[in-house]
Amino acid sequence: MPTTHAADGTGIAYEVEGSGPLLVLVHGLTENRGMWDPVVERLLGDYTCARLDMRGHGESDAPGDYDALGMAGDLAAVVEALDAPAPPVVVGHSMGGLLATAYAAGGAGPVRGVVNVDQGLRFSAFAQQVRPLAPALSGEAFGETFVALMEALDPEPLDAATRERLHELHAAASPDVVLALWRPLFESTDAELDSLVETIVLPNVQVPYLAIHGSDPGPGYAEWLTGHVPSATVEVWDGHGHWPHLVDPDRFADRVRAFTASL
Repeated sequence: MPTTHAADGTGIAYEVEGSGPLLVLVHGLTENRGMWDPVVERLLGDYTCARLDMRGHGESDAPGDYDALGMAGDLAAVVEALDAPAPPVVVGHSMGGLLATAYAAGGAGPVRGVVNVDQGLRFSAFAQQVRPLAPALSGEAFGETFVALMEALDPEPLDAATRERLHELHAAASPDVVLALWRPLFESTDAELDSLVETIVLPNVQVPYLAIHGSDPGPGYAEWLTGHVPSATVEVWDGHGHWPHLVDPDRFADRVRAFTASL
């Protein structure tokens, strides 16, 4: 398994398959690159598909430093190691959607476009949901609390095997990783979270941006996002829950093809 290193020396495992324009696929919190299997199977004939384990996940190192914006450097290290002839399209699910957005916004490396799969960027709304759970997540009840939170993200549309695979990953979640990534949600005010996104991240996203949500991301969300990122398109695949790319990988692969063809 190839490994590259982020700027701080953290080893990042990745794999590359297929041929054609480069797609870089970034998994969600506590998951790993293997969760992209159904999508990659459908795209290999048209793309070079690179997927990585973010730090603290899968076969990558777990250094203890999990600043979300800094973790975009893990993605940058993989893109640099691939040395592709043209910039990639970065596809990220959940936490991976945030990291793909941060990568595009921070100028960490070349990028042609971003596909954000069910990661809302109004973090104040999510913070309001998880802050009351901070004591449980910080103690012995972490495991059961985290699993219950993830299962509340509407996994029912998924097939039984995928649900079980996700349940195993969520049950094995590292509290150090989750709490480090969610610390800003617990320690920052709603105003601070919104200001970070609206003034530092989103204004710097200058590439075509597709946001796919498996349920309604909230009143006015599409208008809010496109107001800050004029290149953004927001789609709601109602009834698909938090993992729309796994509920209907054929539809998702077709949408990725259409998006990249439009660039």
